[in-house]
Amino acid sequence: MDIFEKRESNVRSYCRSFPVIFHRAKGSIIYSESGDEYIDFLAGAGALNYGHNNDYIKQKVMSYFDADGIAHGLDMYTSAKEKFLTKFSEVVLNLKNLDYHIQFCGSTGTNAVEAALKLARKVKKRPGLFSFMGGYHGMTLGSLSISGNIGIRAGTIGTSNNVTFMPYPYGFMESFDTIEFVESVLSDVNSGIEKPAAIIFETVQAEGGIIVAPIEWMQRLRKLCDKHDILLICDDIQVGCGRIGSFFSFERADIVPDMVVLSKSISGYGFPMSLLLIKPELDIWEPGEHTGTFRGNQLAFVGGTAALEYRESTNLEQDVKVKEFFLKQFLTEEIAPISENIEIRGIGMIWGIDVANFGGSSFAKKITSRCFELELIIERVGRNDTVIKILPPLTIEMSTLQKGCSIIKQAFDDCLAK
Repeated sequence: MDIFEKRESNVRSYCRSFPVIFHRAKGSIIYSESGDEYIDFLAGAGALNYGHNNDYIKQKVMSYFDADGIAHGLDMYTSAKEKFLTKFSEVVLNLKNLDYHIQFCGSTGTNAVEAALKLARKVKKRPGLFSFMGGYHGMTLGSLSISGNIGIRAGTIGTSNNVTFMPYPYGFMESFDTIEFVESVLSDVNSGIEKPAAIIFETVQAEGGIIVAPIEWMQRLRKLCDKHDILLICDDIQVGCGRIGSFFSFERADIVPDMVVLSKSISGYGFPMSLLLIKPELDIWEPGEHTGTFRGNQLAFVGGTAALEYRESTNLEQDVKVKEFFLKQFLTEEIAPISENIEIRGIGMIWGIDVANFGGSSFAKKITSRCFELELIIERVGRNDTVIKILPPLTIEMSTLQKGCSIIKQAFDDCLAK
């Protein structure tokens, strides 16, 4: 471990919570160098929806390697890109009656967010943006400017110029009509806030503490944007690609955003990849106006195509619904009764145990640390890191999911006994 302490930057984070050396992984299990087996309830922060080293996807990638397929191609036409675009169109866009142009951005989600913000301002010729309190959209300057966590913006100056944060339906604001508030801001000529080019939102605030937006709220948000000629951008980086069951998380509200940001599990195998989906009439880019060296990751195209094939052949959406039922039942029957001050929130296969009113951040840290001692990898999110976040691969075996949840319960019992 000395080499990490000596050479790796202080910015490292996950390794501080999980201080062992890992060397291989399969499905929902990660193995340490010492031979210990850890159940993975982190899933690459959502980049591994199909599990570690998914056999079907791996075989497709290895075959591509063996054929000396192009590994890097900028934005040139390639067979790997053609197959991905064709498959994505067939099984996602066409099947759901959605018409989007697909922009391949840089290697991570924040690159696609930056492209969305830039394009929205170009289309509407307005500098302003609305985002939501509790939202998280990435770590580059534009993405940070629309992220609510003041702590992660501490090292930047002036990033929030032209950004206005609106209340998300959470906490005391659940009984407050947040859409009506946004409407009043836009309609009041004396509000002091100019009409934005776009409103960006998450259907589930993942890093914000697993806050699930109500269906009616999302539908009213869509109508508000239409009324005021504002673009609606959905950040589906973490809860898209089947995390809640349907491929897009906004499908449950029966709305169509003007732009959609995808990353994390879109490559199927953890390869760097991000996409911006754009309604055709909004795609007013000039050639090369927004570009990046690694927007042509051919392995991500191959993995992404295989992931869509795998999703089709395994009925993954229904499998997620079965596991969602188990998680909801376990958390409400085994964890929530521990205290009336524990709040359970979630949907699909992303759930949170909020202990803000039951021990707070220090208690949440004790729980996740004890889970790691019991060989479960699980992280904390939300305001002051008081929410224990359950985010396993969608493909996790039911027996492993049950074992991981039993470890959480044991961690609560152990920490409370002390």
